[in-house]
Amino acid sequence: MANSSNGLNGSNTSPRSSKPTRHLDRQKFGLVRSVKRTSNLEAPSSAEILSCRFDPTGQNIAACSADRSVSLWRTYSPNTNYDLLPSFHKAPILDLHWSLYSPTLYTVSADHVLGFTDVTTGQRVRKIRAHRGIINALDRTMAGRAGIELVVTGSHGGSVRVWEGDVEGSKQSVASPFPRGTGNAETVYMYRCTTYGKTKRCTPPRDTDTPTSLALSPNGSYLLSPSFSSQTIIHDVRPFSPSPSRIHRVLQGAPAGFENTLLKGAWSKDDEGRRVAVGGADRMVCIWEVESGRVLYKLPGHKGTVTSVDFHPKEPIILTASKDATMLMGEIEQSLVI
Repeated sequence: MANSSNGLNGSNTSPRSSKPTRHLDRQKFGLVRSVKRTSNLEAPSSAEILSCRFDPTGQNIAACSADRSVSLWRTYSPNTNYDLLPSFHKAPILDLHWSLYSPTLYTVSADHVLGFTDVTTGQRVRKIRAHRGIINALDRTMAGRAGIELVVTGSHGGSVRVWEGDVEGSKQSVASPFPRGTGNAETVYMYRCTTYGKTKRCTPPRDTDTPTSLALSPNGSYLLSPSFSSQTIIHDVRPFSPSPSRIHRVLQGAPAGFENTLLKGAWSKDDEGRRVAVGGADRMVCIWEVESGRVLYKLPGHKGTVTSVDFHPKEPIILTASKDATMLMGEIEQSLVI
């Protein structure tokens, strides 16, 4: 990667940068899925990419597509596409995540299934019919000192369920904290796991629309929520919030467009969540500074709606995926520690 701060095939629009802008070589920094094959590997498809994620080490990338495929890539040059996992789902894969402690990849699909795939063998090791409707979102966490990984799935039908991440775990959900209801609710419900089962309901500003994704900050204090209204809201989910509305920031700059695409946002990890990023229908990626709410970057390079973004866990590198069937990767400035 380049040593200086650069955008994705475009200029650096950070107000803090005084260096001359440089254009990145697309072939060097872009993960283009329509690669000419000379090996026995099956060539990746040209379908739109719906989600992309770095693994916990930052060495590998997984991406899922509308054609039900999952491709695995090396993060660093020459960005080898080293595997294409078999299509275990019967419908488009809408989200995926790497396990935090094992070589397992979790995937969810429009076929109502939560899948567990061993990336070392390429075989599916577990399958759960997690919901009665389309599963839009997925996340995972370690359950405190118990050392158990929990997987959370969210359905288009308005339900959220929690599962044991272990391959030998139960096929019954550990918890179902989210009430059944409409999938187009304009309310974000925040649940705090206590022995009393208390809940807190937070209603966003009136001009908001259906949230397209949710992402918790690295310290667990804030919740990032892009929506179809083109507003990106950061909710305060601490036990005691200074704001009655629990709205920490309302960010502008990432248009949702008319396609109602489920845009996935992300928090930076190398600086403990000082920045957030969301892609948009304008084919660009918007990166904000959380505390000031100002736009640090508007990164071009894609030819379609940017569906997913992710930050590298250890370095100031951002990964983006788009409906144009490509992923792009670039280096941004390190966050200033005050």
